[in-house]
Amino acid sequence: MGVVRRLGRALRNTTHPVSAPGAVALVVGVVLVVVGWDRGWVELTVPGATLLGTLLCALLLTVGRSTFAVTLDLSGNRVTVGERAVGRITVRNTSRRRLLPAQIELPVGRGAADFHLPSLGPDQVHEEVFAVPTTRRAVVVVGPVRSVRGDPLGLMRRRVRWTDPVDLYVHPLLVSLQGAASGVLRDLEGQSTRSLSDSDMSFHALRDYVAGDDRRHIHWKSSARVGQLMVRQFEDTRRTHTALAVSTALADYTGEAEFELAVAAAASIGVQALRDERELTVLAGQGALRTRTPPVLLDDFAGVEATVTGRGSSELAPWVARQAGDASVAILVVGSVPTRADLRAHTIHLPAGIRTLVLTCSPGARLEVHQHGALSLATLGSLDDLPRVLRRVVAG
Repeated sequence: MGVVRRLGRALRNTTHPVSAPGAVALVVGVVLVVVGWDRGWVELTVPGATLLGTLLCALLLTVGRSTFAVTLDLSGNRVTVGERAVGRITVRNTSRRRLLPAQIELPVGRGAADFHLPSLGPDQVHEEVFAVPTTRRAVVVVGPVRSVRGDPLGLMRRRVRWTDPVDLYVHPLLVSLQGAASGVLRDLEGQSTRSLSDSDMSFHALRDYVAGDDRRHIHWKSSARVGQLMVRQFEDTRRTHTALAVSTALADYTGEAEFELAVAAAASIGVQALRDERELTVLAGQGALRTRTPPVLLDDFAGVEATVTGRGSSELAPWVARQAGDASVAILVVGSVPTRADLRAHTIHLPAGIRTLVLTCSPGARLEVHQHGALSLATLGSLDDLPRVLRRVVAG
């Protein structure tokens, strides 16, 4: 078995450089030689032998070790949509002999870039500068850098990996919400809720004393007036915990532009909440996004995509209730397909008393805000309108 494994490994190493055209040429060459030799047809034997000889020469061009020191540098691994992202590949010959020319292959996202590497003498350095397209939000995987040696016909290709891949985060566009979001995302410490407690900061009413009540909360003047002990009762207060949920179901959007507007709006709100040091939970895609810092949150937003199986508008409210049941503010970001009646019905799954904003994103639509008690339904037609939407929600 050990001999068989060694033979198999040797065979794989021998055939590894063979490209798809080379494999076809190998099969055709072998068939022509076998058939021509068996039938005695020189017309088949000569072309077959020529193909096999060509493959042998191509294989010889891939033989030998390449001793490179390769580095892949990006000017920055975080950019905003439309910003220029530039990188550089540096190749140095670390051997004591001159190396033959080669091709440098650099995968970029779903595409790839090829660079010609000239013959390098000992310690000689070659640099290539490249630009990465950033026309849309994404996480672009740049690399790994590979050197490719082979023949001009492309029959043999030997690839050697030199670097690890690097992630380039193309963040969504943002709009400044400084001041505009203060009413929605403001600190609610001291703002009362409808829940009553026996110990808090917001005084609500007096009630009869019962055994076990804290004597510190006895209101002595009222007790003396009515002739029995009375204690203070309070309303629970809390700080803002914002829950932000984005629909990622393709069925909720009429096109890519709507979804990109939704992501940009959600990212703008989330970044402002973090800058204001508010507690934040962001739900999008497969689960909760990281909210340690604004750049980390934007990194996760860069990879959010709309899919056929993504969570739609009907699932956002239950999702928030499960993942952030103690939230004081819920912002649900959806596309233009769900109707206003549907959106109102979906929000019944949220805990009572939670302040809710449902933001419908529809590029070019007229700005609208409808108030229904603690629920606000708003239509956003442009990212620049987001500050106005939040101001109108607060004013309403």
